[in-house]
Amino acid sequence: MKNLSKSIYYLISSILQKKHLYLIKSMQFVNRAKLIDLRRMDYIRMSTLELCANEILSNNVSGNTAELGVYRGDFAKEINSVFPDRKLYLFDTFEGFDSRDVKLEIENSYSSGSQDFSGTSVGLVLSKMPFPDNCIVRKGFFPDTAEGINDTFCFVSIDADLYKPIIDGLKYFYPKLSKGGYIFVHDYNNDGYSGVKRAVDEFCRKENISFVPIADVAGTVVISKG
Repeated sequence: MKNLSKSIYYLISSILQKKHLYLIKSMQFVNRAKLIDLRRMDYIRMSTLELCANEILSNNVSGNTAELGVYRGDFAKEINSVFPDRKLYLFDTFEGFDSRDVKLEIENSYSSGSQDFSGTSVGLVLSKMPFPDNCIVRKGFFPDTAEGINDTFCFVSIDADLYKPIIDGLKYFYPKLSKGGYIFVHDYNNDGYSGVKRAVDEFCRKENISFVPIADVAGTVVISKG
């Protein structure tokens, strides 16, 4: 029976791999309750968030949380969920890419900047948050929207897709990141947005910072501060 089960597993795995889908086990030896629902797609990103959040909370790392590039709020919802006692700053135009960032993107052939992210709103995003009272909306052009904030951060997600807001995000958030905190930068290994990799490499090389790439759908990198 054991050999039959293994054969079925490998057969299903082979079929899924042809469709670029994979069956793997995740954190099977962790006995604590999971902080987020790992049944969602892109579970590697979600699972890594869960692990980093546990480290932050277990080590009493100070600071609040933020996301730069919120779109419809699906990842922000998870951040809000795993950090129920922390403020969550939401930085986004909530209207799609800004033309100033797109212009630079096209001039440097990083991407076409043509993807439409306008199908969102502040109300939609906040309706998804389990703890909406903790959310602070900063609508508009970043980094202008960060003016006047005097805060530190334990966790930041940067998912702005384009070179300029990402390099600006790293310059703004990393100095304000608490020791033991993490920054996730989405799309690092997404060839459709090559400016992401350029921004991360440029910033980390200049500041002598290491990072870890993870194998989620868009190739996120995780930057920590020791």
